[in-house]
Amino acid sequence: MTPALAKQHYDTAVAMAEQANAGGAETAAMLAEIGVGLMQRPVCTDQIEYAADLFRRALDRLTPDSLQHARTSLQLAAALHSLPPNSAKAELDYLLQARQLAETAVEWLQQHREQVQAAELAEAELNLGLLLQTLAGLGQADIRQAIGAYQRSLRSYTAQDSPAEYALVQNNLASAYLSMRSGDQTDRMREALAVQAFEAALEVVDIREHPTEYAMLQNNLGNALQYATSGHALGNNLRALQAYDEALRVRNERDTPLPFANTQANRALCLSNLPDDPERPELGNRANLEAALQGYALARRLFAAHGELNRLPMVDEAIAAIRSELDGAGFAEVGNA
Repeated sequence: MTPALAKQHYDTAVAMAEQANAGGAETAAMLAEIGVGLMQRPVCTDQIEYAADLFRRALDRLTPDSLQHARTSLQLAAALHSLPPNSAKAELDYLLQARQLAETAVEWLQQHREQVQAAELAEAELNLGLLLQTLAGLGQADIRQAIGAYQRSLRSYTAQDSPAEYALVQNNLASAYLSMRSGDQTDRMREALAVQAFEAALEVVDIREHPTEYAMLQNNLGNALQYATSGHALGNNLRALQAYDEALRVRNERDTPLPFANTQANRALCLSNLPDDPERPELGNRANLEAALQGYALARRLFAAHGELNRLPMVDEAIAAIRSELDGAGFAEVGNA
C-alpha cells in the first residue's frame, strides 16, 4: 500500500465514522477493520499512525467491558509497539500506553475465557510478553513478567497444533532467560533453560519450509552454548560449532550478507576457543585459529561493505588477538614437535 493510498483509506474511514454519528459497535468494527488493513506491511510511519488513530476512535465508541473493546485495545497496543520513536521519550510513552492497554485487555480475556478461543488468548499473552520484554530492555519492566506471559501462551501454543507460534514463543523465552544475568549459580540454570527452549523451537522448524527461522534459531542456539558459564566449555563449543554450521546451510554471502557475516563472526570466536583435536587439546589450536582469522576477515569485509561500521572495532580487536597468538612461541614449539 502506497502512502497516498493509506491516507485515502484513513480519510474515508474517518468520514464514514462521522456520518454514522457518535456511537455504534458497527462503526467501531469498521474503523478497526480498516486499521488492521493499514497495519499490514506498513511502508511508512504515517500508515501506523493512521491505524492507531482509527483504533482510538473505535475504542471511543465501545463499552469498556466487552470483547470488542478488549480486541481493539490489543490492536492499538500492537500499533503503538510498532511505532518507530522520534525520541527516547516518545518510544517510552508509546510502550507504556501499549502496556496499559494490553494488560487490561489480557486480564479481561482471562476473566471471560468462555467468550474467546484459547488461541486468541495465547496470541494476546504472546504479544504482551513481547511488549514487556521490550520494556524490560529499557529498564521499565521485570523480565520475569514477560517470561510469565510467554509460559501462559504455551498452554495453548503446542508443538503439534501451533508449530510456528510455538517456535516463536520458545525463541523469545530463551532470549528472556539469557537476559537475566545475576552473576550467581542461577545463571547456569537459566542458560540451560534457554538452550532447551532453542532446541524445542528447532524441533518444529524445518529448514526447507522455514529456512530463515531455522538459521536464526541455530545461530541463537550457538550463541547460547558458546557464552554459557557451565563447566562444559569444550562440549558446549563443539555443539555451538555444529549449530553455526547448520545456520550457514541457509545464510550465504549473496542472499543474506549481514546474517551470514554475523554467523561467521560467531563461528570464528567459537573456533578460536577450540583445540584442533578435542581428544588432544595439549597440541593447541593453530589450525582453528587460522580458520577463525579467515572467518573474521570475511565478516569484517561484509560489515564494512554494508555500513555496519560499529561492528568493525570488535572484529579488529579479535583479529589482532588471534594474530598475536599465532605469532606466539608456543605454536612454534608445537609445530616443531
